[in-house]
Amino acid sequence: MSRLIDYAAWFAAACAGLGMLLATWRVIRGPAAQDRVLGLDTLYVNGMLTLLVLGIRAGSGVYFEVALLIALFGFVGSVALAKFLLRGEVIEP
Repeated sequence: MSRLIDYAAWFAAACAGLGMLLATWRVIRGPAAQDRVLGLDTLYVNGMLTLLVLGIRAGSGVYFEVALLIALFGFVGSVALAKFLLRGEVIEP
């Protein structure tokens, strides 16, 4: 891998790590439940991006599959939390 791509990957991983740190702060200190849900959304997106950067650096396709799973489960979790906050229940009778 060229040096420029290596430096760019390290910079992207550092930015995603900083984003995860700030999202964790929002989840812990969020004044409302909606802020905590947005913090969790940001946390899973940054985790997915970190895995994608690791996949690019390692040259392995396994990281991309795990990132896809994280994206799918994160989306389903976000929809379930939003529905719970709006209606108070996830599964309607």
